Amino acid sequence: MAKGSLKAACHCQSCAPNATLVIAPPPAAMGCGCCADEIKAVGGFGYQATLVNAAQDHHGFHRTVYRVSGLDCGDCAAKLEKKLAATPGVRLDAVNFGAGKMTVEHTLSDSVILQLVEQAGYKAEREDKAARTPQAKAAWWQNRRTVATMVSGAMLLVATILEWGGVGEQTLIPLFALTAIIGGYNSARTGLYGLRSWTFDMNFLMTVAVIGAATIGQWGEAATVAFLFSFGNTLQTYTMDKTRQSIRALMELAPPEALVRRGGQELRLPVEDIVMGDTIIVKPGERIAMDGIVKSGASAVNQATITGESVPVEKAAGDGVYAGTVNEHGMLEIEVTKVAADSTLAKIMHLVEEAQAQKAPSQQFVDVFAKYYTPAVLLGAVGVMVVPWLAFGQPFAPWFYKGLVLLVISCPCALVISTPVSIVSAIGNASRQGVLIKGGAYLEQVGGIRAIAFDKTGTLTVGRPAVTDLLPAGGLSENELLALAAAVEKWSEHPLAQAIVAKAAGITLEQVANFKALVGRGAQADIAGRTIYVGNLRLFEELGHGLAPYEPRLAELERQGRTVMLVGTREEVYGMIAVADTLRDNSRAAIKSLRSSGMRHIVMLTGDNNRVAGAIADRLDLDAFHSELLPEDKVAAVKSIAREYGNMVMVGDGVNDAPALAAASVGVAMGVAGSDTALETADIALMADDLGKLAYVIRLSRKTVAVVKQNISFSIIVKAIFVIATFFGVVNLWLAVFADMGASILVTLNGMRLMRRLT
Repeated sequence: MAKGSLKAACHCQSCAPNATLVIAPPPAAMGCGCCADEIKAVGGFGYQATLVNAAQDHHGFHRTVYRVSGLDCGDCAAKLEKKLAATPGVRLDAVNFGAGKMTVEHTLSDSVILQLVEQAGYKAEREDKAARTPQAKAAWWQNRRTVATMVSGAMLLVATILEWGGVGEQTLIPLFALTAIIGGYNSARTGLYGLRSWTFDMNFLMTVAVIGAATIGQWGEAATVAFLFSFGNTLQTYTMDKTRQSIRALMELAPPEALVRRGGQELRLPVEDIVMGDTIIVKPGERIAMDGIVKSGASAVNQATITGESVPVEKAAGDGVYAGTVNEHGMLEIEVTKVAADSTLAKIMHLVEEAQAQKAPSQQFVDVFAKYYTPAVLLGAVGVMVVPWLAFGQPFAPWFYKGLVLLVISCPCALVISTPVSIVSAIGNASRQGVLIKGGAYLEQVGGIRAIAFDKTGTLTVGRPAVTDLLPAGGLSENELLALAAAVEKWSEHPLAQAIVAKAAGITLEQVANFKALVGRGAQADIAGRTIYVGNLRLFEELGHGLAPYEPRLAELERQGRTVMLVGTREEVYGMIAVADTLRDNSRAAIKSLRSSGMRHIVMLTGDNNRVAGAIADRLDLDAFHSELLPEDKVAAVKSIAREYGNMVMVGDGVNDAPALAAASVGVAMGVAGSDTALETADIALMADDLGKLAYVIRLSRKTVAVVKQNISFSIIVKAIFVIATFFGVVNLWLAVFADMGASILVTLNGMRLMRRLT
């Protein structure tokens, strides 16, 4: 298929069912948005078209996403970004350290881009190629850096043993030198490469320390520094790659191929070749490969990968399913509604990786601090080396050595990585629990919030009316009353009528004739020669009924926020049926959890009348409620709460609450699985209708902030202690490296604790 071509599904009788059409070539400016006209034109002929791959823009730039391995700190990512951005023919979008990805607009070939990355000391691969390649775990001997680290470590051990045995310097110096070269080669290449763009990173500082130690004859320490730094980088890269892989593993949950029914045949096809409108067949125990709608079959589907729900959800014809979920039992035939690249799972993956690129306030502070800190350390170390020698006549070698130690121990490795590894781990943890957090700023912010506002309909309540009370009269049973009402309402499309019919599921209903909808009042129909009416008080008053005997009960039900319908004929009232929008099963528990987590003010915003809103607020023990609100009134209420309590959270069901969600400090949309609009607009998205996840997000936020503070404090304290100790002569080079890399590894491992499930 040509680059920039359009793929379309054909549904005519002369073609094979769901045949794929390719419309090519499109305009040269496909990447600039002109493809919309092509897609619209194809749609005019009755086909569904989707863009397969955007071609170059007017200036010949291609947009490509690469996965980069070997990025062990944010400083590395910044250096790579700076270098590539300065390359002619490259317009760099971003290097995402958390996800280990970079997005590049370029006129250069892929091979040139990959070579530039390799020159910087890293390895890159096109994301589309990486996605198609099975991710087999590479053995340690296949990684050149790991091999170099192990060889240098073995040589250092041999040299140390020989030194203890009294072997002369003629043998030891070449051995130590070779150890330093093997262990420090990758770091030196990366550090010196950064000098081209005047970037002084940790690799450069460590290279200077190794060369300096060798210059003053400290060959053993030079070799030890090179090995320890290489070993620390290897461990740090491994732990960061493990964190990234835990996110990428989400995409691997979706099968790479599926069984497709086309033209009366069943074919196993790669998901890239499956188009909208195709029918895929999923057997018991298999994972679903594509988003779609169940055409036939019934089963329970485990949706934990998307919504975080631990209990499988029953699916039948007409229900939506998601790629990456598991069909527990029963065969399903599913009509594909989204191509693989647009599946809900793919969107989650994309949003999580975007969130990892969004810097939290603490990370922004650290980045700014490190930007000025590293040059200052370099100048300070040079000062320690030369000022005592030049100004005070002190011996050069001891102070030069102290300067090298200061150079090593002052490296901001641990400080720079302390925040991003924590944020990446926490966002990854949340995504596995069915919660999408759009960035570190929202993750940090939500833990300190003390006020929260909820939309009512669809958030605190189910959003669909249900029968709550059956009050028969005149000797009828509850089932008889319900059967009469359902027989009439079966033909109505009103939500209240549908609630009655749903309640009567399983009850045999009588045949009706002459159905008539009575607008604003109810409905009527003939059953067994009688005209049965189902409607509100106004309808029965018009029929001439005196409702005084029913008024106490009617008033009580209305105080509870329920809508009452009467059932009867012109001569007799058979009873009353109360309908209400019911609370979600976990609404009370969620409010209680928020209270226990320290939430001071919990309020409800709704467009419903004051009576209904008050009843719901009382049942949930809310602090306040605001009723009869238009969308702009909800925005005003959110701003008013924010003025009183500072930052606040607004929770809604996505699209219709968008203005209020945007006005809040943090907007939380719930139940948005499969909803593209809600996924894009919310700051935090709860994939399932589970309000209980709110307390989880607050706990995760507070734990993340605590871990970040621990990491930053630990990094600074370790640096301070060893800097002071350096001037007392109790710290040597290898101990300085050990402390620096040890601190980096410890803060990384501490941040990775956030990947674990919270208790």
